[in-house]
Amino acid sequence: MNPFTDNPALAVGSLGERRLIAKLRDWLGAATAPEPFGIGDDCAVLPATGARRLLVTTDPVIHGRHFDDSLPPAAAAAKLLKRNLSDIAAMGGVPRSAVVSLALPRRVSIAWIRGFYRALGRCARAHGVTIAGGDIAESADMLGAFLTLLGESAGPRVLTRRGARAGDWIYVTGELGGSILGKHHRFVPRLAEGRWLAGRREVRCLMDVSDGLAKDLLELTPAGLRPALTPAALPVSRAARTLARRDGRSAIDHALSDGEDFELLFALAGRTARAAFEAAWRRRFQTPLTCIGQFVRAGEVPASAIPLQRYHGYEHLAGA
Repeated sequence: MNPFTDNPALAVGSLGERRLIAKLRDWLGAATAPEPFGIGDDCAVLPATGARRLLVTTDPVIHGRHFDDSLPPAAAAAKLLKRNLSDIAAMGGVPRSAVVSLALPRRVSIAWIRGFYRALGRCARAHGVTIAGGDIAESADMLGAFLTLLGESAGPRVLTRRGARAGDWIYVTGELGGSILGKHHRFVPRLAEGRWLAGRREVRCLMDVSDGLAKDLLELTPAGLRPALTPAALPVSRAARTLARRDGRSAIDHALSDGEDFELLFALAGRTARAAFEAAWRRRFQTPLTCIGQFVRAGEVPASAIPLQRYHGYEHLAGA
């Protein structure tokens, strides 16, 4: 059967990423399980064999999509591992081992692949990760590296994307927007921060920001609630402001929509003493932490809140 079609209505692009994932769950049937043991979170969570749960995540870097000729092989390799590390951080976990598969055209230079793997080894050692194996497949013209990372929970608790309630506060680490100017490969995975958050009972849920806050925040938002974000509180990066001056889009648009920020986004129980929580964070981390809003019931979003429906993050397989 020819896997391609010339009819856009019959192609995966007509579905977009979220609808396709829903269909994949349906097609798998009983072979998958409800979240977080099945499809839908930053990592798959496997049943515990002891006090800790096994975490599994996978992400690629593909030439022409995640990196181009302007990026040295060392930067592409670091991005490959670190985007997977960010998923482990988003569950409050500890990375352990990885396997890497390559789609490799014959004409890829030995110098490029040598630089890629040497850098991958350095990055893995820095984060305590063992590269345990993988596979190589020859491809016609696509250069891609696909990494599957295994980790484990730091304790008995794994933070997922589910659990926010009305009145909970919305927090994000770091700054947002403009990642194309360098952060998309120079970021630091928030592993220590994720583990700390997983140990705090007042933290309801957690994920990383990879496709843009405007899109990713929807994954934390329960049915019947809406995120009410304060415009002045949004931690807009200097890079986002630089891009805004270049392309005429607002800096807030870049902060909400650009993606590849790889910061942590979480909900904090509304009853929490926020000042004490933030003080405890500052004693432990230099990473900036910002309360950007609150989850409220539908129909109760204040007029001053950011109109999130006007902004869109990166949508994989977006339809025309």
